[in-house]
Amino acid sequence: MTDSNSITKVVVIGGGYAGAVAVNRLRQRRDVEITLVNPRAEFIERMRLHQFVADAHEAAIGYDTLLGAGVRLIVDSAVRLDTADRRIELASGRELEYDYVVYAVGSTAAVPASVPGAVEFAYPIAEFEHAQRLRAALREVPAAAPIVVVGGGLTGVETAAELAEQGRAVTLVDSGKLAANFADPARRSVRKWLTENGVDVREETRVREVRCDGVVVAGGEVLPSALTIWTAGFGVPELAARSGLRTDELGRLLTDETLTSIDDDRIVAAGDAVAPSGRPLRMSCYAAQPLGAQAADTVLARIAGSEPAVLDVAFVACTVGLGRRAGAMQFSRRDDTPVPMYIGGRVGGWIKERVGLAGPIGTIRKEARKPGAIPSFMGLGRRKGLRDAETAAAARP
Repeated sequence: MTDSNSITKVVVIGGGYAGAVAVNRLRQRRDVEITLVNPRAEFIERMRLHQFVADAHEAAIGYDTLLGAGVRLIVDSAVRLDTADRRIELASGRELEYDYVVYAVGSTAAVPASVPGAVEFAYPIAEFEHAQRLRAALREVPAAAPIVVVGGGLTGVETAAELAEQGRAVTLVDSGKLAANFADPARRSVRKWLTENGVDVREETRVREVRCDGVVVAGGEVLPSALTIWTAGFGVPELAARSGLRTDELGRLLTDETLTSIDDDRIVAAGDAVAPSGRPLRMSCYAAQPLGAQAADTVLARIAGSEPAVLDVAFVACTVGLGRRAGAMQFSRRDDTPVPMYIGGRVGGWIKERVGLAGPIGTIRKEARKPGAIPSFMGLGRRKGLRDAETAAAARP
């Protein structure tokens, strides 16, 4: 518990969907000094990067329109946490003292070095700098030139759809199933839209090599490609591991069910780079914002000397955009497994734009106007189910 007459220094590392919610929510206490450390001076709408690449939408928003009064923004990158002295070492050489850290560093692209040519010739899209480089390259590619998108997840689908809607010749390649986290009816709907709009969809097709002018797939076929976009897979920054904190295999910080590091109760995590009880949620904005709210609540509880609540998150749906006029909303069970029910077509596209894209920015601004305004949970769901299952298993003879 912190002395009620002192100022508690809380540093949030990462100003994405989770971090931006967390800094605004922390303003519920006036005796908290809140600092946001972010490598960019603007908030990046990662969910719009496929639109940014296609020159259909901008993706940067000024933090002055998103952060509430009293939040200090430092444009820098954290390179190491000194947990013994409670200091954060920044890339600039500067150091910040802290009482608590909210670890919200997010995720990044993972272009595999094991695929020959992928690092040299493929363009990732996961971060703003990646998207800027890809946007510039795309502008130099003739309109009729072939483009290959590697990865049939939601990012790959949205990228291929955005380019196809502009008349680009696109091939979408995935080693598994297209939109694998969707049920078959929604998957068929997505595939139908893509093929009807000229996308050559190659499912269960492994990429063996990326060349400057093509992609070699299993069996030796070469798919012509003036520009190859890599959307398959994500990684996380190495800050936690570099700081001596335990992580999962991907590098996500290991925490308990209150999102507190298992190594240090002064470090609380949120977003894509956290693995509660070693079982991370799906990397998504959908999970990041309630996790950001939960992380802020955990810090506030510890400052107040009370017991933090345990994580209680459920998924109910997932959306994908298909160009500017269509989309699909896949409903799911609370454990994030899909059910055979979805909304497609223009209505699905409207939901994607209003709820999936515009909604998260509205959530951040709502917290800026009134800290604590949004719920930190999405209903009784996966975490409760996991705890119940563990209790039942422990009771068995």
